[in-house]
Amino acid sequence: MLMNNLNRQFDNRLGLALQIFNNEYHKPFLHQLVSSQLDCDRMDYLSRDSFFTGVSEGIIGFDRIIKMLNVVNGDLAVEEKAIYSIEKFLIARRLMYWQVYLHKTAVSAEHMLVNILRRAKVLALRGEELFATPNFRHFLVTSVTKKDFEVEPGHLECFSSLDDYDIYTSVKVWAGSEDFILSHLCKSLINRNLYKTEISNEPVNAEKYEALVSAAENFYPIDKEDIRYFVFTDTIVNKAYVVNDGNINILTKDGSVKDITIASDNSTLEVLAKTVKKNILCYMKELKIVNSNTTFSVK
Repeated sequence: MLMNNLNRQFDNRLGLALQIFNNEYHKPFLHQLVSSQLDCDRMDYLSRDSFFTGVSEGIIGFDRIIKMLNVVNGDLAVEEKAIYSIEKFLIARRLMYWQVYLHKTAVSAEHMLVNILRRAKVLALRGEELFATPNFRHFLVTSVTKKDFEVEPGHLECFSSLDDYDIYTSVKVWAGSEDFILSHLCKSLINRNLYKTEISNEPVNAEKYEALVSAAENFYPIDKEDIRYFVFTDTIVNKAYVVNDGNINILTKDGSVKDITIASDNSTLEVLAKTVKKNILCYMKELKIVNSNTTFSVK
């Protein structure tokens, strides 16, 4: 939508860029450079985020990968000499997701912010007055759908003007809200008193979850339907490589093209091609387990 809006402003001079972006251009490898499982963005953010987080597992040989790029029948392919660099790229992506993007602290903070915004939206739609910058208020007091974005350019302008300052300034003000849920969540985020987050391959223990819900009902002055702000379950998914979704093609020495999972002799790639789904249980740290059974109490 942003690109289409810019195209209108520039008298349709972005037509070629849009064709490439939407994979409508007759040279598909150009789209694959922009959006695929081995695109410039992925190589860029893995290196950048690895550097700024200090997680060395995200370091990849992007310069060698770029040198080994080729085009076969219009599609992007990587010369076989770079196959180990591609393997490292996929492994690095999997590790970065578990160690950075899906780290339990990041997951916890993200869910808390989402719940803050969800609660603020509920209150605003009830007609309660909440502090917000003009662009933020536009979305807070109105339910804007995807269709609305398509027919009214003003929504897009407001959205593109939003940034971290709009949100975090509001969170700091909302910490003094008369609404207990909004105030408590905002104070918790500001003070980094995030949800206790447990990530497991197994389903969340139902008995433990119900005990936490019961403890929250007894501790917080809220209605039962609002317990989900303080105790909830969810899932997280890690997909390092998806077969048959814009495959990473390897150009072998005999001129044939094979998918990386077939061309590689690394059995680890078969595991990386599988979607890993984990279950999470989030609850406020005030709700503390007393022992290994189902007895809970509040600090």
